[in-house]
Amino acid sequence: MVDEVRIRGLGVIDEAVLDLSPGFNVVTGETGAGKTMVVTSLGLMFGGRADPQRVRPGAERATVEGRIVVDPGGRVVERVEEAGGELDDGALIVTRSVSAEGRSRAYLGGRSVPVSLLINLADDLVAVHGQSDQQRLLQAGRQRAALDRYAGGALTKPLRAYTAAYERHRQVSALLEELTTRAREREQEADLLRFGLEEIEKVDPKPEEDVRLAAEEERLGHADALRGAADSAHEALLGDPSAAFEAANVVSLLGTARNALDAVREHDPELAGLADRLAEAGYLVSDVATDLAAYAESVDADPARLAVVQERRAELTSLTRKYGQTLAEVLEWSGRSAARLTELEGDDERIERLRAEHAELAGRLEAEAAELTAVRSRAAERFSAAVTGELAALAMPHARVEVAVTPAGEYGPHGADEVEVRLAPHPGSPPLPLHKGASGGELSRVMLAIEVVFAGADPVPTFVFDEVDAGVGGKAAVEIGRRLARLARNAQVIVVTHLPQVAAFADQHLLVEKSDDGTVTRSGVTALDREGRVRELSRMLAGLEDSELGRAHAEELLQLAAEES
Repeated sequence: MVDEVRIRGLGVIDEAVLDLSPGFNVVTGETGAGKTMVVTSLGLMFGGRADPQRVRPGAERATVEGRIVVDPGGRVVERVEEAGGELDDGALIVTRSVSAEGRSRAYLGGRSVPVSLLINLADDLVAVHGQSDQQRLLQAGRQRAALDRYAGGALTKPLRAYTAAYERHRQVSALLEELTTRAREREQEADLLRFGLEEIEKVDPKPEEDVRLAAEEERLGHADALRGAADSAHEALLGDPSAAFEAANVVSLLGTARNALDAVREHDPELAGLADRLAEAGYLVSDVATDLAAYAESVDADPARLAVVQERRAELTSLTRKYGQTLAEVLEWSGRSAARLTELEGDDERIERLRAEHAELAGRLEAEAAELTAVRSRAAERFSAAVTGELAALAMPHARVEVAVTPAGEYGPHGADEVEVRLAPHPGSPPLPLHKGASGGELSRVMLAIEVVFAGADPVPTFVFDEVDAGVGGKAAVEIGRRLARLARNAQVIVVTHLPQVAAFADQHLLVEKSDDGTVTRSGVTALDREGRVRELSRMLAGLEDSELGRAHAEELLQLAAEES
C-alpha cells in the first residue's frame, strides 16, 4: 500500500504531505484546490508522462516522493534489489522529479533508475484511473490478461499445457528453419570439415609428438658438438687411457687428496670425515665420467634420420598453421569437428524426425488453443454479465459490456485469441472498444465496475480513481460509494471526488485547502475527524459548512455508510 506521499512544486501545490490509510481514502476540496494534483502525483510516481507545464510557476522542479509498504519476499522487492535499491525499514521509497525544462529523474530505493522501471513496477503496485489516464485496461494484452485472471483456476491447467506445447513448437520450428533454409551453408561447412579431418588423418599426429621431434632434431643437428663436449669432459674427469703418459685429471687428483688424508685420519675424527667426503666425491666423479663415455658413444650423426625428423616436423607445422597454434589444439579441433560433421551428416534424418514432431505439436497446439478459447469464452460471458450488472447501479442502466474473444490468426505465447472489452452505452448502439465507446466519465465508471468485479481475483494493492463520479448524482452516487468501499475490502483505494455520497463511505477523509495566498502547503492537507467530515460533507451538500440541513444530511450519509461497512 501507499503509506505516504510528499508533493512539492506540482501545479497549485507548493508543498503537501498525504498520510494514507490501508482502506478507502477520499480526497475532497474546493474547485481549484489541487485535488487532481494528488492523482497526477501518483501517476508521476509510477512512471507517468513528465509534463513540465505541471511544474509550479517559480519552482525549479516538481518532486513527488512516495513511501510504499511492500511484501519483503515479493517480486517488487526482487526487482528493486536487481536495480541496486534497498528498502527503508520495510518500505520502498520512490522519488520522481520533473524540471521546468522537462528533464525527468527517477529514484527507487535510493538508486537512480530509468523511468521504464517505475512503469514496469506499477503493474504490480497500482492501477490509476483518471479522467485522462485510462490506459491500463485499454491495451489489448491487458484485457486478455484481465480475462485470464477472472477465469482463475479453470484456465490454469489448459494454459500450462498450451504454453509447454507452444514453447516446444517454437523451438522445433526454429530448428527446421535453420536446417532447411541453410542447407547450402551447412553442406559447405561439412565439406570444409571433411577436408580438414582428412588432412589431419593423413598426417596422423600423436599427442606431444611435436615436442619430442623438436628435441630430437636439436640433438641430431648438433651431434658432433655434443659428442666432442662429452669426450672432453670425460677426459678431464678420468683422463685418456690411450695417452703415452698420464695427465692430471679430476679422479687422480681426488685420489691423491684422499690418500694424504687417510694417512693421518686416525688422529682426528674431523679430518676423517673430510677424507670420507673426498671418497664420496671420487665415486661420484667416476660415475659421471662413465655416463659421459656412454653418452658420447650413443650420440651419432645420422643425416638420414635428421631429414626424416625435419620432414615430419614440417607436416605437423602445416597442421598448426591451419587448425591450431599447438598440436594439442589441432587434436582438439579434430575432435570437435568430427562431432560437428556427424551432426551435419545426420541432418536429413534429423529433419524428418523434426517434421514429424512439428506436425504432432501443431495438432496439440490446435487442441490446446481450442480449449483455451472455450474457457475464455465461458469466462467472458460471466464477466460481461457481471460488469453490465455493476454499470446498472452506476448511473449507466442501459449500458452493456461485451467481452469479445476472437481468433488472432496465429498462435502466440498465450493462445490464439484476441480479447477486447467493448461497450454499448445505449440501447441499439453497437458495442465499440472502450476507448471509442465511452466518454471520460463513463470510462471511469466502466473501470470501476471492472475492478469491483475483479476485487476477489487477486487485485493490485492500490487503486486510484479521479472524478470517477463525474456526471453522476443522487442514488447512483451512493452506489458508487458502496462499490468503492467494497473494493477497499481487498485493496487500498484512493478517490478524488466532489460527491458527498461517495466521500461518506471512506475510511479516511483528506481535505485539500488553499492558504490565503492561493497555495497548498503541508498544513493544507488535513485528515478529518468525524466533526471535520460532517462540516466538509455539509459544504459539499449545501455549499455551507454550518448549514443545519446540510449537517443533518451529512450525519445521515455517515450513518448509512457506517451501517453498510
